[in-house]
Amino acid sequence: QVHLVESGGRLVQAGGSLRLSCAASVCIFDNYVGGWFRQAPGQEREFVASITWGTRSPTYGDSVNGLFTISRDNGKNTMYLQMTNLGPEDTAVYTCAFRKGVAREGYDYWGQGSPVTASP
Repeated sequence: QVHLVESGGRLVQAGGSLRLSCAASVCIFDNYVGGWFRQAPGQEREFVASITWGTRSPTYGDSVNGLFTISRDNGKNTMYLQMTNLGPEDTAVYTCAFRKGVAREGYDYWGQGSPVTASP
């Protein structure tokens, strides 16, 4: 069982930057994939980014490509999401998750979420 805790979400002015962290309770295997998702009020959950733990290979959703960067620190069992040039459209609850392998479709472990608000 992997327990995930997000941190770093807060109110930020439009145009600002923010870094979210996702700390895992156990070591993450190289074949695991970590992901970030977000859900704005009244909207469906949206894929933001993912990273293959061992290779550090990233994948980004179309709406954030070039503005957000996903990374990880294996020694700290922590995944990050660096967000730049935030706008009101980025306001959402951001949640991290892990799935046990690249080939798996669904994510197996989820955090509780960290709210981000970008004020106009």
